[in-house]
Amino acid sequence: MAIDVGGKTAVITGGANGIGLACAQALVDGGASVWIFDLDRERPREVAAEIGARGAAVDVTVRASIDAGFALSGAPDILIANAGMAVFEDAGATTRDQWDRVLAVNLTGMFETVQAAAQLMKPRRSGAIVLTASTNSFDGEATLIAYNSSKAGVLGLLHTAANEFGPYGIRVNAVCPGLIRTRLTRFAFDEPSAIKDYFRQIPIGRGGEPGEVANAVVFLASDLASYVTGAALLVDGGQMSCKFGTWNEERATFEKDRWVLK
Repeated sequence: MAIDVGGKTAVITGGANGIGLACAQALVDGGASVWIFDLDRERPREVAAEIGARGAAVDVTVRASIDAGFALSGAPDILIANAGMAVFEDAGATTRDQWDRVLAVNLTGMFETVQAAAQLMKPRRSGAIVLTASTNSFDGEATLIAYNSSKAGVLGLLHTAANEFGPYGIRVNAVCPGLIRTRLTRFAFDEPSAIKDYFRQIPIGRGGEPGEVANAVVFLASDLASYVTGAALLVDGGQMSCKFGTWNEERATFEKDRWVLK
């Protein structure tokens, strides 16, 4: 069932694929006027047109590009700050160039997008901002030191922005997805032997789908969450609540891409 966001203008960065596109679709289904901001190579205009939205080529690492996007969309009622990237590399081998690129997109780009949107929302004394953080905001998964650091920083941005923008009627929340089936993680889902062990640590017994994250995002962006701000909502199948593993061969079987009780 679609969550009602009728009459609202929503902007989604990194909205041309994966979780961002699922959020865009859910917002369209809820009646919002939706803008997808993404890099030109991701074809944001064409992708947006396919779902009844509008698109603009925006690079969140360039403030002028962010401002140009908002000049097209106008002041948003809803911002989904979702653009992100990852570099898989051992901590000792991660280069400064790799570090800078990930932080530029995932943290600095998010800060500047939030700052720009909030300035447009403040005169209205209302607005809802949802940030895409991660379960990696809390842990230290190997080969992802830049990504983990950036996503931990998103929680600092979340708490401070919720504090400072609350008096203007602007709510700021975050979702923290676990392993979700997207272009970035497709390689993992394509290896049953790998995800079998990974999913032992997930009480639900499987990975997530973009639409499941989008449902949480749209709830936080909607008036249903009118008294929710500063929250980081885990969308991880229970992974972060699991210490020693839920699943084993004594009580369950692994069928295709999920654990199932015998």
